[in-house]
Amino acid sequence: MADIIKKSGVREAASGVNVGADFYEELDRRARDMVERAVDRAQENGRKTVKARDV
Repeated sequence: MADIIKKSGVREAASGVNVGADFYEELDRRARDMVERAVDRAQENGRKTVKARDV
């Protein structure tokens, strides 16, 4: 499965520190979980559009 997050974006956001490979993996896992829960919430509310309020 492709990564959701861009490593370059994470490095930029975490300027001044190094970022370990395990951090990227965990961040990606949590992002996928958030997206999945947001999709479920949108569907439960009869919508096909995921919105910020679903997060």
